[in-house]
Amino acid sequence: MSTIDVVAIVKAKPGKVEEVIAAITPCVALSREEEANHAYTPHRDLDDPETIVFIERWASRDAFNAHLETEHFKTMADKLGDLLAQPIAIHLLKPI
Repeated sequence: MSTIDVVAIVKAKPGKVEEVIAAITPCVALSREEEANHAYTPHRDLDDPETIVFIERWASRDAFNAHLETEHFKTMADKLGDLLAQPIAIHLLKPI
């Protein structure tokens, strides 16, 4: 299988972005330690500072799906629950 890129867009409720950043920080370090992870970087949108955009690269779609089942990802998702203005938008990408 070939690598895939993932863009995940996290939109915080007004005034909640610092809490969102605190919730994602532990997951970032642990996700980078996953064997199938090649990149995992959250970015703050310069034009919409309540939006965090993750740029990720995984060994395969199966590896990404396994990441979604890890304890650290599930913990982050639980913490984000009431902090988000909308569900996380996840885009799985393959170069063309």
